[in-house]
This record gives sequence, structure tokens and C-alpha cells, in this order.
Amino acid sequence: MSIPEKTIERLSEYRRTLLASHAQGITHIFSHVLAGIHGITAVQVRRDLMLIGFSSDTKKGYDVEVLIDFISQILDARNVVNIGVIGMGNLGQALTKYFNGQRSKLRIVASFDIDPAKVGHRIDDIPCYDMARFEEQVNELDIKIVILSSPASIASELVVPIINAGIKGVLNFTSMPLNFPKGIVVENYDITTVLEKVAYFVKEAEENN
Repeated sequence: MSIPEKTIERLSEYRRTLLASHAQGITHIFSHVLAGIHGITAVQVRRDLMLIGFSSDTKKGYDVEVLIDFISQILDARNVVNIGVIGMGNLGQALTKYFNGQRSKLRIVASFDIDPAKVGHRIDDIPCYDMARFEEQVNELDIKIVILSSPASIASELVVPIINAGIKGVLNFTSMPLNFPKGIVVENYDITTVLEKVAYFVKEAEENN
């Protein structure tokens, strides 16, 4: 099944909302309620769900638990996907602390750094290895995805080791956009650019008031 990138993003967002709703004891939710939470139309929600083959909308709305399971079947791999974090500075540690335990099918199993103060220690219960052992540990721990939170100045130096290690996906949190060969999925996420975009629209709104 080929699903557009934006739809995948929305499905992930829907699931996060549904999980929070389920934790609050909510059993059913209407498409217009889900749409309102995410700032889109109910038509868009129904279109996304129909695209993945889900159309069970009763008078009570969508069954929250059933919809969570259905979206999970689409988004999640059959087996747990192991993840490594490259760069265990403040950002790397914050990402690790936030993400660990959030999803049962995605698990951070290792981190990598060159700082002797971090290498050989466990940070948030995740072992930190020297980058010199990157390829070895990727193979040993069957790591498929890496999160890059290293300084931007060395980001480009990590491309070849990542390719050689056989990594399949990269989430790049450095401010340096990186390109990889076909076959490696990469998402470049520049926090500074996103924040500046938000600040711009705040400025525009204030100036137009």
C-alpha cells in the first residue's frame, strides 16, 4: 500500500490523540472532533482513514481502541525496530529521555559519541558506545534507524559511516541537511528553521493587529 507522506504524518498524530483519549477512558470519537483537535476538516480525517481501508464510523463515532489497533497495523513494523542515537549532548539526551517507552515497536537500544566522559556509560539506561564501534554495534544490535543530534559541524562526516553500517532510516536533527543514496529514508528536521518560521508568523500577526 502506497500512502502519501503527509497522510502518514497525520495518521501518527491521530494515533497519539487516540492513545491520550483512550487513557482518559474515552471509548468513541467523531471524525469532526478528531479533525478539530488537529486543525483540519472532518472530510480530511475520513479521507485519510478510508485510504487505509478504515470506514467504521457509527452513530457513536469511531471506536477508539479499534482505530488505534488499525492505524498501528499500518504504521508499525511486525517486529520491534531498533534505533541508535548519534551525539549524546543535551539534545540527544533530551530526545532519548522523551522517546524511550513511547512506542512499543520502536526502541532506542544504543547511543554513540566521541566524548570520553560519555562513552562506556549508560545515559538514561542506554549504553553509550564510541563512534569507532558504530558499524560493529549497528550490526550486533540490528539497528535500522539512527537519530542524528551531533554538532552540525561534523554531520557530513557521519554520512559514510551510516551508509557503510547498512542503516535504513535517518532522522537528522542537526542544522545541516544531509543527502543519502536511494534506499535510505532521511528526514531532515532543523529546529532553528522551524522556530524561526513560528517567530515570523508571530511577528506578522502582531504587526497586523
